[in-house]
Parts: sequence; structure tokens; C-alpha cells
Amino acid sequence: MAKWTPRHEAPEPLEGPVVATITGGTVLWFVLFLAQLPFYGWFDDRGYLWWLWTCLAGGGLGFIGIWYVRRRDAAIKRAAAEAEAEPDTDARTDAAADAGAQADAAADAGADSTATAAEDRHVTP
Repeated sequence: MAKWTPRHEAPEPLEGPVVATITGGTVLWFVLFLAQLPFYGWFDDRGYLWWLWTCLAGGGLGFIGIWYVRRRDAAIKRAAAEAEAEPDTDARTDAAADAGAQADAAADAGADSTATAAEDRHVTP
């Protein structure tokens, strides 16, 4: 079987109202759990009790999801604010590299002139 290779780049992921989506899903799981709770006996008699516990687990895991996405959203906003507050670091890095290259060039030129002067003063006996 031939290896599949993509023919184009993958699109950027979409960002939507993640916190609202997870919160809505968590509420839905708990509503389904509460709606099925009065029929506990019916589910138990037919072997479908796992439906009830699946809804409860979905709601519980949804709480963890809400906590996670709220922290993620806050971290994304914090990183964006820090990036906006910092000046352009690439420009500073380029300027520092240019200054370093100029200093190296000046040092090389100075070393060459020093070597030439030393050769001029060298006298053979």
C-alpha cells in the first residue's frame, strides 16, 4: 500500500466560543441524567442502566473540561497581551546582530592594521 502524502497544507484550526460550547455540553449531559433518573427502575430492568451513568460521567467530565478551557482561554489572552506589550523583539535582535557584525569588522580591520605596522617595524639583523 502506498504512503499517503498531503498535496496541500492543512488549514489553521478554527477558534470559536470554546468555553460556551463545553459549558453547554456539560449542562446537556446533566439535564439528560436528571431526565433519566425517574426511570431508574426501567433502565435497571432492561439492562440499560449504563445510559444513566454515562450521562453522569459526561457531566462530571464536562466540569473538568470547563475548568480546562477557561484556563486555556485565559492563558491565550494573557500571551496575546504580553506579545502586544513587548516591543518588536525581532527588530531589536536584528539591530544587535548588525551592531555585533560592525564591531567584528572594526576589530578585524584594527587587527590587520596592527599586523601591518608590526611587519613594518620588524628589522632583520
